[in-house]
Amino acid sequence: MLTKLIPPPVALLIAIALVYALATLWPGATLDWPWLTWLAWGLFATGGLLMLAAVISLAQAHTTINPIHPERTRHLVTSGIYRLSRNPIYLGDALLLTGVVCWFGHPAGVLAIAAFVGFIDRFQIRGEERVLTQRFGAGYSAYRARTRRWI
Repeated sequence: MLTKLIPPPVALLIAIALVYALATLWPGATLDWPWLTWLAWGLFATGGLLMLAAVISLAQAHTTINPIHPERTRHLVTSGIYRLSRNPIYLGDALLLTGVVCWFGHPAGVLAIAAFVGFIDRFQIRGEERVLTQRFGAGYSAYRARTRRWI
């Protein structure tokens, strides 16, 4: 089911706000491990590069990046980063959110990651997959068979 009520970028911002709230309301539970900061920066960079590579691939194919309107997709993109993941932007979002959890160091932030990934998988990706199957038929089905949803 594709939801237009909470677009993926808004869902990501809500999850980030939840992590911030957890770290602010229960600061005693945060982990003060210096290496978490480095891990956070690595996750920010990896997530950002994944999203950038995905946007470049979509732009080169002259197709939409708007997750609210997958029916506007003009071309099935299976090259570039899309050879490795059917959803590199959402994967990048998840890595970015994981970086936020590491940055704040609050273990309960893992719940925000699980909620975000579950929400995107259930209410966004599955709806997009239905639209893409209708739009691109056997081509999309073959792509789905050989390329994983996340990683």
